[in-house]
Amino acid sequence: MTSVTTSPLRVAVIGAGPSGFYATDALLKGREDVSIDLIDRLPTPYGLVRYGVAPDHQKIKSVTKLYERTCGDPRVRFLGNVDFGRDLSHEDVRRHYHAVVYAVGAPSDRNLGIPGEDRAACLSATEFVAWYNGHPDYVGLDVPLDATSVVVVGMGNVAVDVARVLAKSVDELATTDMADYAIEHLRTSKVTDVYMLGRRGPAEAKFTTKELRELGELDNADIVVRADELEVSDASLKAIEGDATAQKNLEVLREMAAKPLEGKPRRLHIRFCVSPKEVLGDDRIAGVVLERNRLEPTESGYIQSVGTGELETLDAQLLLRSVGYRGTPLPGVPFDPRKNVIPNDHGRVLDAPGGQQVVGEYVAGWIKRGPTGVIGTNKADAMETVASLLEDDLPALDPAAAAPEAIDALLAERGVRPFGFDQWLALDRHELDAGKASGRPRVKVTDVEAMLKVGSSG
Repeated sequence: MTSVTTSPLRVAVIGAGPSGFYATDALLKGREDVSIDLIDRLPTPYGLVRYGVAPDHQKIKSVTKLYERTCGDPRVRFLGNVDFGRDLSHEDVRRHYHAVVYAVGAPSDRNLGIPGEDRAACLSATEFVAWYNGHPDYVGLDVPLDATSVVVVGMGNVAVDVARVLAKSVDELATTDMADYAIEHLRTSKVTDVYMLGRRGPAEAKFTTKELRELGELDNADIVVRADELEVSDASLKAIEGDATAQKNLEVLREMAAKPLEGKPRRLHIRFCVSPKEVLGDDRIAGVVLERNRLEPTESGYIQSVGTGELETLDAQLLLRSVGYRGTPLPGVPFDPRKNVIPNDHGRVLDAPGGQQVVGEYVAGWIKRGPTGVIGTNKADAMETVASLLEDDLPALDPAAAAPEAIDALLAERGVRPFGFDQWLALDRHELDAGKASGRPRVKVTDVEAMLKVGSSG
């Protein structure tokens, strides 16, 4: 292993979501002579902030102002519309950069593993969220909103977002930056009942109190919580000692259960200690079979759910699973299929779980640690990774290969049109202006070719 002999230090950051931006910012602060290419397969930066945060949660998206300042540093280039593994190979980035940081998130989702889950009306929350947020890959997703009853499996904040969007009126959603086609499709919605299911009890739910309270303030839907499903065992209470969020959630849920229904157009049912066991129907979903669970503490104190064999069937025509995100492998990069992450030690990529360091390769965010935490959690995670990178000896490069112009020439030779940050800013202005004209935060462009055209003409 040899030390870097050329200046500046050339780093490729793969993925322009929160982790990619935090890693870029940490590199800028950690070393003066650094040159960073922030690479994303989409023309648009910001990842889950643009395509994952709920459209009715605009305040959370203000973090992009910080990311914009990061990309305004002359030491940073945004190369959007460049797909790692297709437009740039693993060998390419090793030849042209001293180091690479993988910050690609966890783009897939976990299955339930039950019979009937392969039906068309069984979708992941990942897909549904990307669809209504205007992600180009999901514009054509078939969302059967002629369903009157929808089952949302999961008790995290994403499940709450999905349930809330389905329970809101289209007039409420039409003032957000939700994709136009999604607003029009939701206008035809026949949904009257949304069931949010948790396999464990109310003490074990993973949503935040703020998100939960929002459900109780919906203008268009009554909240239905069964008092018998709010009974909490001594073991569960012991497990949440000192957990202010879990204890507050219990208090809010009890208030919801005691509140009389008001006869609103829709009902949002929050159910606990039930697991889906089978999806019924042929071409269309005719119902979802649930099994009631009991909770048992393990030796470690973890509260696990155990099926009792007691079954019930919900009349439902659409199922959305929200039981966790999952990382997927990158071409040429080590991967741990058991944990669905890139194996690493403090952000240093390893050739296998518990194996040897791969010199010059690093990882940050969900693909490093798994899909945990909120947007801000990725900052400390990225800082740890960059600290490791800056401590290490890195391979020397041919100065010609390390020049930014070398990557430009390589992409041009392959017919790839990188979308720069100035082009993104032109697209951003276009969307904001369109939003201002219609009383909305923005109107998103959802087609890649249209994005490229707007950005190039702005």
